Amino acid sequence: MELPFVGDAVNSFVVGFLALAATLIALAVTVGLFALVVIYIVDVTQTRHAIRRNYPVVGRFRYFFEHLGEFFRQYFFSMDREELPFNRAERSWVYRAAKHVDTTVAFGSTRDLKPAGTTIFVNCAFPTLDADAAETAPITIGPFARQPYVASSMYNISGMSYGALSAPAIRALGRGARQCGCWLNTGEGGVSPHHLESGCDLVVQIGTAKYGVRDLDGHLSDDKLRELAAHDNVRMFEIKLSQGAKPGKGGILPGAKVSAEIARIRGIREGQDSISPNRHPDIDSVDDLLAMIAHIRDLAGKPVGFKSVIGAWGWLDELCIEIKRRGEESAPDFITVDGAEGGTGAAPMPLIDDVGLPLRESLPLVVDKLNAHGLRNRIKVIASGKLVNPTKVAWALCMGADFCVSARGFMFALGCIQAMQCNKNTCPTGITTHDPRLQRGLDISDKAARVANFERQIEYEVGLIAHACGVREPRELRRFHCRVVQDDGRSIALDQMYPDVTPVDAAVDAPAVGHPASA
Repeated sequence: MELPFVGDAVNSFVVGFLALAATLIALAVTVGLFALVVIYIVDVTQTRHAIRRNYPVVGRFRYFFEHLGEFFRQYFFSMDREELPFNRAERSWVYRAAKHVDTTVAFGSTRDLKPAGTTIFVNCAFPTLDADAAETAPITIGPFARQPYVASSMYNISGMSYGALSAPAIRALGRGARQCGCWLNTGEGGVSPHHLESGCDLVVQIGTAKYGVRDLDGHLSDDKLRELAAHDNVRMFEIKLSQGAKPGKGGILPGAKVSAEIARIRGIREGQDSISPNRHPDIDSVDDLLAMIAHIRDLAGKPVGFKSVIGAWGWLDELCIEIKRRGEESAPDFITVDGAEGGTGAAPMPLIDDVGLPLRESLPLVVDKLNAHGLRNRIKVIASGKLVNPTKVAWALCMGADFCVSARGFMFALGCIQAMQCNKNTCPTGITTHDPRLQRGLDISDKAARVANFERQIEYEVGLIAHACGVREPRELRRFHCRVVQDDGRSIALDQMYPDVTPVDAAVDAPAVGHPASA
């Protein structure tokens, strides 16, 4: 073949190139056909998958489309408010808040107010003016500790371990927490250099395996505990009894995510599954729990509390009775109540789906137990469980929480797209993976700013709800400020569903300001 008006050298090159291209195409087709034949033979001879055996080659697309369905559902097929665990409306609000763009909406709400369980806040006739509004006051936690913690932020970052989260994610969370003044819970995976780097306030979680504060035999190490407590930005210690996503089961970190650094921080073997015991082997009773709290508080000199998902609750009465017998200084400085709707990096489905009380039941139960025993002022209550938007946070404050914490809300602020890959090493946003290629997409400075923006916007919009209800600041919200739709379509106030418990030795007060009965 000759090309007109082209020199012999160029003509030869073009002809040679086309011949090479034709050869490569023929080779690719041959290899492709050979591969299809091999796949066909493998599929028709294997016995594990009926679809592939009956529909060789084509049957493999089932698994491909099933995998893609996780991503397409949330963008194309689910309505704004029907997806779980978090719907598009919830995620979109967090994304906008984190980016510090307009979070207002137009025309009308897409929220259906008829389903049972829908929360409705009771606005008053004369809302609080901006001039009369008050800043959320700091709360002192641990008055009997040598170094009490004065916590300024109402909304904070819940426990997420280094290992479950990547190093860039932990660093971004820490920097964001420092910028907005909230605390960061380390999770049960121990305190890493990435946690300490930012200088933000840290709550050190001690899980059932005691990662980071254990000796070689897995027992609590007093020396390591003192070493951690010496850091100025370590503010409190949280003993994790259980968490909402897997009550009765210890933490699970797949071996693929146990790097040399994580193994060193936790005190475990590299590359092996990191599975914590179902409970602390040395905490088998209320007495053991109070003894552990006293021991850690004495060594560290800082507030100590515990985290638990509530199922059976009789032990709470036993705990309160024993505290009263020993004296209030023996009490935990805080209790983190985790609802069964809590999240995790990995958990057995029967536990994540079917065990533990949701926060809507467990939070008022714990608050009422403390009130009944006269310990509510002594023990602060931290609420956890899908509290990712202002409505849910305001509800928790109405129920009696002092603080709210969230893990997945801040993951969304980091850019999480709910890809449901947390238990693998394939998170596409770099948040829960240790693959450097995937981590590269997470810019620490940008994501830190988004973490801070999200926290500030939550506090601001919870304040909007509080002012609409006629109180000066969010912690003045009470149960009568919120109503819940029932099965018949009518709503009733939270204080009717969960009447406030008055200690037997307390005087009965007149209706609080803002209560419908006082109008």
